Amino acid sequence: MTAEDSAGTSGPRWRARLEARWQAYVQEVTELSLAYHVAAAAVPDGTGDGAGQPEIAALLRRAVKARRKLADVEDALARLAAGRFGSCEQCGSPVQAGLLTAVPETRYCARCDAPSGVSGASGVSGELPPAEAGPAGVRPLPLAGRATR
Repeated sequence: MTAEDSAGTSGPRWRARLEARWQAYVQEVTELSLAYHVAAAAVPDGTGDGAGQPEIAALLRRAVKARRKLADVEDALARLAAGRFGSCEQCGSPVQAGLLTAVPETRYCARCDAPSGVSGASGVSGELPPAEAGPAGVRPLPLAGRATR
């Protein structure tokens, strides 16, 4: 691992990784939003929102979740530009390089992200359940504990 790969750097490698994730999330949000609107418009209930249909509600939840992930990546890009990328937002210590490599938008070090009974802290495995998998052709990206809102 090079010095550029370590936590807290502002190298072009991190920007490229974050921008690639940003593009994937933009695509996912777009596809989910379009799928939701098409499905909601096809419901004959007259409201056009499909709120009573579980499949349509699931599409809306997935679109909202993807938008949150997109916002997390945008926040990480802002931290990178400000020179704060790779520092834990809670304790200020460097985020472990392995964690940043797996989830570059993460906000917290492993110690601060560890399950502790504090609201918001969790040990998310990074895998989405089948019902939350992305649209065809879009591979869901891994998540880390508090990297998402």
